[in-house]
Amino acid sequence: MSNKPLEGRGIVVTRPAAQARNLASLIERAGGRALVFPAIEIEDATERPLPPLERFDLAIFVSPTAVERAFRRVRDWPPKLRYAAIGRGTARELARRGIAPVLAPERGADSEALLALAPMHEVKGKQVAIFRGEGGREVLGETLAARGAHVEYVECYRRVLPRADSGPLLAAWGDGAIDAVVVSSGEGLQNLLKLLGDAGRRHLFATPLFVPHERIAEQASALGARKVIVGGPGDDEMSARLVAYFDSR
Repeated sequence: MSNKPLEGRGIVVTRPAAQARNLASLIERAGGRALVFPAIEIEDATERPLPPLERFDLAIFVSPTAVERAFRRVRDWPPKLRYAAIGRGTARELARRGIAPVLAPERGADSEALLALAPMHEVKGKQVAIFRGEGGREVLGETLAARGAHVEYVECYRRVLPRADSGPLLAAWGDGAIDAVVVSSGEGLQNLLKLLGDAGRRHLFATPLFVPHERIAEQASALGARKVIVGGPGDDEMSARLVAYFDSR
């Protein structure tokens, strides 16, 4: 394997700006050129009073952003509270703030992976707070409620369509300078299509598209993407998949 397996490769990273830095750094360390073009912008949610956290048994965080925004508002967390995270990246954000142990799946980074863990089947009568952005998938809360938990959502941010100029990105495609695109969510993919317009859509779906989950791969394929590669939910996994894909060429 080359020391610079991504040398000469232009890779578009569409995560929110603050979350794109680590993956962009890994791409550039491998010799690639990271083009950061956020397809989602994070804003504070309309601030509502937090529920009394002392009454909860379990706090679940659906993303690193949920951790960051929640800890902006809460200084002292109840000592009896237990913590869970959708994936290892979110668990690491909790660990950075001194929260341990954190229940998180070893593989996968979605609601289904967390729900498959044994402790998540033992929630009857438990009070569960789910820290998340406004909207989003309901499978986590609905499944826990069906298992007997009392679930409350704490929405601490919202995802919006950025105001972005896609002209430089389209020009880079026209120059043959884009070799892959990384999309982190189904919402991000839909936003990217809106930002790129019809001409960009043709470019996007003719370019290898790297996604974190099979669910998003199915969505991208249904929309018309020709080559979709599941890279994994973490930055290290995605970087390794990019390297393996291009090094084999």
